[in-house]
Amino acid sequence: MRPKPAAFDPADRECWIGHGRCPDHAEALASVWKDYPDLPFDAPLDQRMTRSRARVAALRPFNDAIRKEAECERQRANFACIERRVASGLIEPFDRAILHARAQHGYDWDAAVLYAQGRYAAEEGWEARDFSAPPGETSPAYAQGFRDGGGCFDDLFDVARRSFAAAARNTDRLPVPRMPQVARPPPSSWPLPTDAPRPARWSKRVVIIGAATLSDAEAGLMTMLEAHPGHEMARVIVADPGRGFQGWRSADPVHPRDPADQLRAVLAGIETDDLLVVADGADLAWIDQYASVLPLCRTMERTRNSAIQQRAQMRVWLDRGLCDGDVLASGHIRWTKLAQGLSGRLGEFVVRYAGKAQPRGHRIFMEMRDSELAAGFMTPQGELLSPEVIITNKAHMRRHMAAMLRRFAAAIPHHRNTAA
Repeated sequence: MRPKPAAFDPADRECWIGHGRCPDHAEALASVWKDYPDLPFDAPLDQRMTRSRARVAALRPFNDAIRKEAECERQRANFACIERRVASGLIEPFDRAILHARAQHGYDWDAAVLYAQGRYAAEEGWEARDFSAPPGETSPAYAQGFRDGGGCFDDLFDVARRSFAAAARNTDRLPVPRMPQVARPPPSSWPLPTDAPRPARWSKRVVIIGAATLSDAEAGLMTMLEAHPGHEMARVIVADPGRGFQGWRSADPVHPRDPADQLRAVLAGIETDDLLVVADGADLAWIDQYASVLPLCRTMERTRNSAIQQRAQMRVWLDRGLCDGDVLASGHIRWTKLAQGLSGRLGEFVVRYAGKAQPRGHRIFMEMRDSELAAGFMTPQGELLSPEVIITNKAHMRRHMAAMLRRFAAAIPHHRNTAA
């Protein structure tokens, strides 16, 4: 059985201490209860009520002292928090204004906050808006801070003058970077391959492939690269965190042990115009460490996301390659899939799917924006371009249409009037 708790005696100092009161408070409470104890329950009601009112009146100075002590503790804690910020070097203009209000004007915490609000409003070029006062009025502390911040209540152009000065100050402030800027953007921040950049010669193209991607046969990116004509002229580099940077299928390994020196050796002797990074995860993070060694060229891209999306991005990048003698136009092709079939537009040329050919195949024809057949165009080498092409595999239609658009967009219209 639980022991029966002792009865609480309000006239006993130790009882108040046992309930969490400090000794001074316990002594004051016990003294009041000794002077004004409860009357017996059979005493007249008016006498008991009079005794209770007398005890409340006797406790009022004690309660007022506790309230004042709590308020002093609140203000002390708030000012101490600001002082700790100053000591740690994290002081802000608003905090500095609060300490200035206490030191120069002797304000308490609430008045110091109003002072800081008024001063901040004046320095930032705002109107005087004291939300602690009734509409149309301003508290003395807020008004003092507003004036100390450069504000003037009687000047008609005060707000315009201060707002202009504040804008000039904010413009002159130079942001201090938290981290040093690197000489080259890391490959992880490069955009994904698109058809917008200008095509580049295969001899000026560089591919950096991560070791994990190289060994991933399911992705099939290397198979796509090997199947594309002209890839043998490109510089293909394998990035392996364990071995460094090595040339793909190179018989002679790169001797320097430092990966940065290896990358410089592999890139030596090539004028890079188009750079692609095919890596992800740990390989990409490792390549980012040597971003300063990578050449800064016109087109810098990397593949990303799922394997299907990476294959599509790789296909777009491969189609931008130029072999010797090829001339292709650059620019983004706008594709439209209508009920009649697929169509693409680049510049003034529109390529359309014209249906099946007889006895087999699929017809693609080129026309101008005015629906006139694009006849009479030739390549810079003098080869006449046919505005109609028949392909055998419909799955490759989009690729053939894109190549046809780029050839016509780069063509010369000398033979247009003499075409049959």
